[in-house]
This record gives sequence, C-alpha cells and structure tokens, in this order.
Amino acid sequence: MLKELEKLSAFIGNTPLMQLKNHDTHLFAKLEYNNFSGSSKDRAGFSIIYNGVKSGRINENTTIIASSSGNLAIAVASICKRLGLKFIPVIDPNINGAYEQLLNLLSYRVVKVTDRDETGGYLLTRIDTVNNMHATIENSFIADQYGDPNNYKGYYGLTEEILHSFERLDYIFVAVSSSGAITGISKSIKEKRPDVKIVGVDVEGSVIFNAPPVKRYISGIGASQVPPIIKNAVIDDVVIVSQTDIIKGCFDLLNEQVIFAGASSGAVYLAAKNYFKDNPHKDTPVSLMIFPDKGFTYLDNIYNKEWGEQLAAKLQSVPVAN
Repeated sequence: MLKELEKLSAFIGNTPLMQLKNHDTHLFAKLEYNNFSGSSKDRAGFSIIYNGVKSGRINENTTIIASSSGNLAIAVASICKRLGLKFIPVIDPNINGAYEQLLNLLSYRVVKVTDRDETGGYLLTRIDTVNNMHATIENSFIADQYGDPNNYKGYYGLTEEILHSFERLDYIFVAVSSSGAITGISKSIKEKRPDVKIVGVDVEGSVIFNAPPVKRYISGIGASQVPPIIKNAVIDDVVIVSQTDIIKGCFDLLNEQVIFAGASSGAVYLAAKNYFKDNPHKDTPVSLMIFPDKGFTYLDNIYNKEWGEQLAAKLQSVPVAN
C-alpha cells in the first residue's frame, strides 16, 4: 500500500498560485482545489492514511472511519478507493448534496447523523458516532482530522510551496474548521519566516475562538468544538464573518476575480479584502489566501439566491445561545 500511496502523492500538492486583481493590496490565492480529489483536504487525508499504513495501524483488512462535513471525507474516500480499503464516513444534514452522492459512490457505507448536539451543531454527534463505531468494528481506524497531528503535518508541504513562491510575504489568510491547514501552515512557516502574520477566518456560531454557539447551515468552515490540534497553531489575528457574509464573499470572488470557489474561499476573500481597511499599512502588503475547494458542490445553497434569502430569514429568527 505504501508504494501505491507514493504514486498517488504526485497528484497532491504543487497547486497553482494566482495573483488577484486588487488596487489596494497585493492579493494572491493558492488554488488548492487542484489537488487529486478537489480540495486542500487531500493533504491531510493523505498524511493521516499514509502514516496509519506506515505505522501498521492500517492494513488491507482495516475499515477506515471518519467524521467529516465534506472535503476530508471525499479525500479519504478517494484514497481508500484507490487502495481497496473499506471507508465509512459519518456525515450530517449540512453536507452538500453532491458530496453526499459522491460519498455513496466511493464509500463502503455512509452514516448520516440527524441529531444536533448541545451547541446546535452536529460535530459532537458525529464524533460520538465515530467513536461508537470504532469500538464495535474490529480492525478499524479513525481518520481523525481533529486530533491526529498528521492532519496538520500534511500541510508542511504547502508551506514549502509558499516559501518557494514569495521573497516577501506579509499575511496568510486561512479559514478554520478542523484547523489542520492553519495549524500546519502557521507552525511550519513561523519557524522559517516568523515575520509572516497568520490570520484565521472563522464563522459566527463556531466556538473555535470562544464565541457563543449558533446554528450553522454552511459546511466546511467553523466547528462545534475547539479542535485539539489547534493548540499547536501560531495565529496572529482572527476575523469572524457571518454566514450571510460568506455568501457575499463567494459572489464577490466570482464577479470580481472569476474564481468559482466554495464557502471557505468566499469567507477568506471577504476577510482579506476588508482587513486592511481597519489595519492600514504604509507599504502595500503582500497577502496570500488559501482557497480550499471549488464551488460546484455549493450550487444548491451558497450560489442559490433563494436559499440565501431563506438563510437570512432563519438567522434573524434564531436567538444566540447563552
């Protein structure tokens, strides 16, 4: 299996770097949706599975289980399919319909939880379900994007790509969820370029940065618990965006840059574009944004104006939890 994984590694990483049109700042985007299965989570999924095989915890008879709102599940499902391994993703109703259909094609079985946890999200329910399955399925392995350090270590290669691309770099904007990307990038880049500022982008209702929980309807950004691996991150600043702002960011990105990307990319773009209005600089800063995935799987929600209007109405009627 290691030889097959090493062949697959050639299709993960070395993603394109694009300079965006902007009159006030030098904005660049790392187009991570060009990875093997279509997202930055290929880096994390590959690292977790590779090290599981290398350590002997995964063999040809192992069943892989993972909690995921989408991209990590697709990445691990694709890798497991390539290796001939059984994979069971645990998903929730916020998953995009296209992802759910694809997972049903790629996976051994799909488990979908429907009960919200005490934060109003589904993450804790998914994790409990994964742990219960792991306890009852013999020779099973949890592809744990929240706690396995191999998640964030999978992004060290991305840092090397960034360092080779920039002589000068002032800021990196990264969306947070399982926090593998921001942890891996920040930890490794600060060791070599401590002057680079890392800005995390999160959504209202996520508890990662100690905000009160609120029901969230957009997958791929935010979390219902603080991911254990984020304690290894070195984050200089945080921008919190609303769920409706994420939609605006996606449309701005499409209309202004002709980049059709997912929710996290829209959030990052809006945050980076507005950041320097409140943080002026004498010299024009050079900023990099990480764009994790494409927008196709968000056509039924983020890019559906009727869905966006319904979301805005829901959010106006939902009180913030204490």
